Amino acid sequence: MEGTFLKVPNGDVYLVLGILMLFIIIEIISGYLSRTQRKFGDWFQEFGGFLILSLGIKPGIVLIAIALGALIIPSAANFFGESSLLFMTLFYLILDDLMQYWYHRSAHEYPFLWKLHRPHHQAEEMGFFVSYRNAAFYYLFMPNLWWGGICTFLGAGPGVALGLILKQIIIISSHSTISYDKLLYRYKALRPIAWLVEHIFVTPAFHHSHHGKSKIDGSSDPNGNFGNMFSIWDQLFGTASFPHEFPVEYGIPNDPKEHWSAAYLYPVIASKDNSSEISRGHIKHDTRVAEPAEVKLEKGKNYLYCACGKSKSQPFCDGTHHGTKFKPKLFVPKKSGSFKLCQCKMTAAGPFCDNTHLDWQGVLPPIKKELAKV
Repeated sequence: MEGTFLKVPNGDVYLVLGILMLFIIIEIISGYLSRTQRKFGDWFQEFGGFLILSLGIKPGIVLIAIALGALIIPSAANFFGESSLLFMTLFYLILDDLMQYWYHRSAHEYPFLWKLHRPHHQAEEMGFFVSYRNAAFYYLFMPNLWWGGICTFLGAGPGVALGLILKQIIIISSHSTISYDKLLYRYKALRPIAWLVEHIFVTPAFHHSHHGKSKIDGSSDPNGNFGNMFSIWDQLFGTASFPHEFPVEYGIPNDPKEHWSAAYLYPVIASKDNSSEISRGHIKHDTRVAEPAEVKLEKGKNYLYCACGKSKSQPFCDGTHHGTKFKPKLFVPKKSGSFKLCQCKMTAAGPFCDNTHLDWQGVLPPIKKELAKV
């Protein structure tokens, strides 16, 4: 059951390392090391996270999955052993990427998983090793890693190895600062190719958008573009956007920048800063009030309206919605002037007050999600 590829033991591991080395060399040549502002904690979470995942967590999960398969359904061992490499690869890869899409999306919509995934979004600059920047426990629950072990038990190991290599090429390139798609977007003759590529695979622009700090820049979409290898899942489930510009800033709004040990080892180690989401005492308070806020808005300027009701910058978004299913509303006024923006989050008029708050006295009711997702 040991991984072999092209008759080389652990050949898939060597090829993935080779892919990484290629991107390392290209990024170094392009001046990556001279530009980076990374600190020790960043390097540990990214490079150290890669080593721990590749040499410890992933092999451990695969071995456990194989052992469980042999214990529970021993007759299924090597079931796909006589299948073609193409079938094995597609069988593994399509379900693997679909599982990871939903796991990744869930990590943005449910608080516990978000706390394990948020180190990935704390990176304030992109690079190939950002791919491996998550809390260690994030990988233990990742269903597609277990799926790889199951497929290996079923005899589809060569397909798992090839699928892993193909997927790593896409994932590493989509996090890298070497953005090949910029060339495709730049020249009109190449744009049909760009359209085809980005509507099948995750491209750098597609995934960099997901890492943008705030949707307010018009290029970022941290609450969408969850795909890892294929962008098809985002298109099927309504979370895709295709910006051809790259984010102005990366990271998380109002990031308290916890010590790397808390970010990587949560929930075993928690932050001592109660303003941090991964501290024991952190609470997201309801900051809604009934009365609307009267604010001055400028024509043509982007604004991001809070929909979760917990922003400390009401009525505008401050990123507190991360780890929930709420999404802030990006809006652009058609004229300058003073406007009343809803703060009760009950409005049916987008960010603008429609006097729904007059129907309520005292404590506001829970937010109606169909209105909050304006």
